[in-house]
Amino acid sequence: MREPSFLQLHQIDSALLAAEAVAGLVSWPATVSPKFLYDALGSRLFDAITELDEYYPTRTEAAIFTRRGTDIADAVLGAVGPGSTLVDLGAGNCAKAARLFDALAPGRYVPVDISVEFLRQAVESLQRHYPAMEMVGVGLDFSGRLALPEGIVDGRALVFYPGSSIGNFSPVDALRLLREARELAAGGALLIGVDLLKPVALLEPAYDDALGVTGAFNLNLLNHLNRLIGSNFAVRDWRHAALFNAAESRIEMHLEARRGLTVSWPGGERMFMAGERLHTENSYKWRRADFEALLHDAGFARVRTWTDERDWFALMLAQAA
Repeated sequence: MREPSFLQLHQIDSALLAAEAVAGLVSWPATVSPKFLYDALGSRLFDAITELDEYYPTRTEAAIFTRRGTDIADAVLGAVGPGSTLVDLGAGNCAKAARLFDALAPGRYVPVDISVEFLRQAVESLQRHYPAMEMVGVGLDFSGRLALPEGIVDGRALVFYPGSSIGNFSPVDALRLLREARELAAGGALLIGVDLLKPVALLEPAYDDALGVTGAFNLNLLNHLNRLIGSNFAVRDWRHAALFNAAESRIEMHLEARRGLTVSWPGGERMFMAGERLHTENSYKWRRADFEALLHDAGFARVRTWTDERDWFALMLAQAA
C-alpha cells in the first residue's frame, strides 16, 4: 500500500494574523475576515450547521450528485479522462471527493486545505481504502493565491470545488481564483458548486436558524479574537445578525453591539455604539447565467450545468482551454 505524502505550504504566523484582525477592527466600518470563524469549535459548529433544516446548500448539492451522478461522472471523464489528477479545494474531511473516486478513477488525489494537519487523518484513512492511488495532502491558504508546486499536477487535472465556498469571494476575487484554477487544471476541467439566487425568505433563515447554531458559530469568533489578540470581547454584549444585501446579491453576517461599549487589546481599543456592527462574512448568490459568464471570463471554454429541480443550487463543469 502507498503511503500518502503531505506538504505544508501555509505557515501560521500568529503575529501576522493578529495584525490582520486588529486592522479590520479599527477600520470603518469594522470588519473581520471570515477565516477567523474557523477555530476548532467554529469548525465543529459549521459541521452542525450543514445538518440544519434551514441550511439547504449541503443537502441540495448532494441531491444533484445522487440524481445526476452518472451523467456528471461521464461528462468529467470526457473532459479529463481516467487517471487524471483530482485537486480538491477546501477538502476538509475529503468525503465529497471520495464519493467520486470509483466513478472517476483518478491517478492522483491532491486535497488542499488551510492546514495539512487537519487533512492527515482523513487522507490516511482514504489511502487504506484506495491503496493504489497516489495521495498528496497540501496545506495552503488559497484565498490569497491558488498555486501548487511544480509536479503536483501530473497531466490534465480536475479541480473540484464543491459546496458554496466560492460565494465567500467577491466577484473580483472569484474571477482571480477561477483564472488560477484554469491554469492549474492544465487543459482539464473545473467542477464547482454555486449557490443560486433565490427568495430572501429562503436565504436569510439559512444563515439565522431557529436553533441559533449559526448565531453561536458567529459569536464564537469573538472568543477566537480574544485568544488571538488579547482582546476583551464579551459574547453576551453582542447579537448575531444575518441579512440579504440585494444591491450586492449577497448574504452578510454581522455581530451587532447590544449596548455602547469599548473593546480593548494590548496597544489599542475600539468604541462601538449600540447597534453598530462588526461585519464577519459575505456569501454571494449568483444567477446561473452570470456565473457561467464569469467562468468564460476566466478563460474556460465550455460550461455544462446541472441544477436541482427548484434551481436553488448548481454544479458546473467548465473545460479549461
